[in-house]
Amino acid sequence: MTMSWDIFYIYATAAAACWVSGTIFAFRNQRKGAIATSLIGSIIFLIFIAGMWVSMQRPPLRTMGETRLWYSFFLSLIGLFLYIKYRYSWMMAFGTLMSVVFTCINLLKPEIHSTTLMPALQSPWFVPHVIVYMFSYAMMGAATLFAGYLWLRKSPTEASDEEFGICDNLVRIGWAFLSLGMTMGALWAKEAWGDYWTWDPKETWALATWLSYLLYLHLRPANKNQNLLFSLLIFSFILLQMCWWGINFLPSAQGTSIHTY
Repeated sequence: MTMSWDIFYIYATAAAACWVSGTIFAFRNQRKGAIATSLIGSIIFLIFIAGMWVSMQRPPLRTMGETRLWYSFFLSLIGLFLYIKYRYSWMMAFGTLMSVVFTCINLLKPEIHSTTLMPALQSPWFVPHVIVYMFSYAMMGAATLFAGYLWLRKSPTEASDEEFGICDNLVRIGWAFLSLGMTMGALWAKEAWGDYWTWDPKETWALATWLSYLLYLHLRPANKNQNLLFSLLIFSFILLQMCWWGINFLPSAQGTSIHTY
């Protein structure tokens, strides 16, 4: 059977049902059921992504709708990983909630274009660059929520060093993948347009996002002020949203950015 967006609702419904069931199992302390059903949901979603890749004869990474597929997939896996490693049921619930939200957005607005790719996207850097970035975006989303969880505690002393460490590790991993994505992007730009960096609006916002998270990593070891840390992560996450989709609405990017298609 050829995979198409006409049958996305079948895979989306099945995956969402598994994710929600896994979350319910988690809150009922049924660990094996939570892991198994949530993982099955992610596998179902990945099957659809792979099927679209084969059917379109190109990676489903070009449009916002296509990148939202990967964001939903990675969020579900990150929530599951945090539940397996740290037994945080609420993190699985967050992964489920956000995955379902982005899946529903795609049901209403898939934003899938033709099967062809413009010449600049026909590069070996295209697939790893976008996938790495989407994973980092999902990781930073999880870090932001975890910071919010710590911030909502009644006092800074209630958050343990282990909890701060979890948040820090999420940011470190996300920042490492941001760095890798930027490096790949620079190599791709050199191959496609002859220069590693052109201060395109997308590149500028990507750099601002990268520096903001780097500031958090530098301030964090000597600072446990939750208000400051949470505010910085929120600010960084807003920059990330501008880098991901916000620049499409900026006048400076209209007709000039090489990153709007």
